[in-house]
Amino acid sequence: MGLFDLFVLAVGLSMDALAVAICKGLSQPKLKLSHCLIVGAWFGAFQALMPLIGWRVGAVFSERFLAVGHWVAFVLLAMIGGNMVWESFHPGEEDTDPSLAPLGMLLLAVATSIDALTVGVSFAFLPVDIVPAVLFIGVCTFAISAAGVKIGNVFGTRYRSKAELAGGVVLILIGLKILLEHLGLAPWL
Repeated sequence: MGLFDLFVLAVGLSMDALAVAICKGLSQPKLKLSHCLIVGAWFGAFQALMPLIGWRVGAVFSERFLAVGHWVAFVLLAMIGGNMVWESFHPGEEDTDPSLAPLGMLLLAVATSIDALTVGVSFAFLPVDIVPAVLFIGVCTFAISAAGVKIGNVFGTRYRSKAELAGGVVLILIGLKILLEHLGLAPWL
């Protein structure tokens, strides 16, 4: 997986965190830099940790499933992306609680990084240098989430569903790219 692919994947994965960060920014009556940094740190850390855990779990099983690893990666990414696309058209109740208390942030960080856990499983089937990859994902998510708090505070929830839609489409396309490259059907990718 190249740097560009990893960047696109990191941005796609961070869209759930961005949506929640926008809501956190919207709920802050008086936004401070520390609010942006706290939200970014929680989401960035968990977006880095969860793929590492998923990769380790996937590595245990990758030897057995190496022949179908590209299909596993495609299905997992397509499912995550499809779910994000569906949620973008069916927005639910988002957390608009202004609290940045550790327990609440922990729950939000875990909830927004479950898809990253699944992507980590697919990493076990791909040629990925895991430590730089998860650090890159974490840093991207930190920056996007921190910016999302500010965006939410300024613009509200106007762009939340569009961000989730874009993230879902990106994940589906990455999964399709992995599958097509493995099958030799897309030499130009």
